[in-house]
Amino acid sequence: MSAYYLRTTAATVTAVVALPLSLGVFAPQAFADSAASGPSSTPSPFGPGCSSLPHSGKGSTAAMAKERVATAAANNPGLTKLALALKDAGLTTKLNHAKHVTVFAPTNAAFNKIPRTQMVDLLRNKEQLKKVLKYHVVDKTITPSELPNGSFKTLEGSTLKTSGSGTSFKVNDTAKIVCGDIRTANATVYLIDTVLTPPS
Repeated sequence: MSAYYLRTTAATVTAVVALPLSLGVFAPQAFADSAASGPSSTPSPFGPGCSSLPHSGKGSTAAMAKERVATAAANNPGLTKLALALKDAGLTTKLNHAKHVTVFAPTNAAFNKIPRTQMVDLLRNKEQLKKVLKYHVVDKTITPSELPNGSFKTLEGSTLKTSGSGTSFKVNDTAKIVCGDIRTANATVYLIDTVLTPPS
């Protein structure tokens, strides 16, 4: 048997043995890379108003997912009035430190529905403003599957109800959810087109 044949055979065996070993070394990394690029567990927001959110940067769903809820609202161009109201009521820090809450967030358009004189009176009455804003917050994560016939106790102490089906839902039969299931670092957000009024 020639020396050339022995050398060739040895090289072939070494390559065959090395291939599975090299695959074994890289397989975990390949799996990790695949998992990272696979489907995300983060849900996709739904509703006609979602198209108005910025596609990237501040106010986008990707940016909001990394921010605490009050901060995310302040950085969203459609929620600036809510952010200012939270600041005036002294609730910014409280919401940012809350865990797993759900916020039914009135958009700027929702606040614009309130007559100016009524809005001025509300902003002057800090306790009433705080009561109204806390009525929009539930101390738990509300999933879309709970919305069709939902009843939830708010931080204000009263109950709000949700109804609807598919991707069309209302809160208290008055406010439409225009974009739902938006995630922030500590909350689930449902954008609504009307400011809710707690029971008197």
